[in-house]
Amino acid sequence: MRSYKQLFIIALQPLLTALFLAGCGAITPAPVAEPVPSATSAPAVVIAPATLPEPSRQATSRQERAARMPERSPELLLQALATSGLDYRRGGQSHTSGFDCSGLVAHVFQQAYGVKLPHNSRAQSAYGKPIQVAELEMGDLVFFNTEQPFSHVGIYLGDNRFIHAPKPGAVVRTENFTARYWKTRFNGARRIVD
Repeated sequence: MRSYKQLFIIALQPLLTALFLAGCGAITPAPVAEPVPSATSAPAVVIAPATLPEPSRQATSRQERAARMPERSPELLLQALATSGLDYRRGGQSHTSGFDCSGLVAHVFQQAYGVKLPHNSRAQSAYGKPIQVAELEMGDLVFFNTEQPFSHVGIYLGDNRFIHAPKPGAVVRTENFTARYWKTRFNGARRIVD
């Protein structure tokens, strides 16, 4: 009998193939190693909570929102799935050191979009814009109360699934967002990238 992970990869294979073929010429692959800053390299995009507009002054046009946030791409999904199966490590934030939940999110957004997020789930919960469960899209952050409010974070993949680094002794994996454990601990969702 095949493991759940194998079945998930098999089920995603047509999607990943389509994304790869569609994006081969358009998306520059993100580096695996930490980039070395140079005089010609572009700085990382930093989306800070303080730079977001007040709710009463939110931009109404798509062009204004696009000017503030990077555009979504399949790169996020590929970066997130590439971490699947890696060891959980408290404070980890790379393929070589392993990941904790907020380190995984920070790594994926840095690699996929050049967006620098803090390595702390509570701090990450202040970034982007809040969204309702019915509005969840691939790449949105989902937050949970596993010890205290906003103590755990994952990346929504679509189809009620999210990827996260769960706990010591476990590996980065996908979970069903509607499972009782996660549903009862859900704290909210944020959209970092439109």
